[in-house]
Amino acid sequence: MFVRSSASAALAVLLTAGVSASEFPMLDMVAQKVIQKYEQATCEQLWEQRGQPKSAEEQNMIQLLKNDPQMRTVFLNEVAGPIANKLFSCGMIP
Repeated sequence: MFVRSSASAALAVLLTAGVSASEFPMLDMVAQKVIQKYEQATCEQLWEQRGQPKSAEEQNMIQLLKNDPQMRTVFLNEVAGPIANKLFSCGMIP
């Protein structure tokens, strides 16, 4: 039952998004870079980086994602799980 519900939910997300990472290959590369950054960082490094200003590259990417809801959806769907897991394991989110 749980597997069927999960599969149905995943299918609904894919259909609603209407786009995939393959439509934005550069975005996929950036998402993988972000995921890798979080996976390789120690909890102490993440705590230290938390309040620091973003680089120009990061600021440009953030602005691009703010301006394009489809790209933002694809990006967040790709990075949310790995980032949330890391932050949870570091005690940075409840």
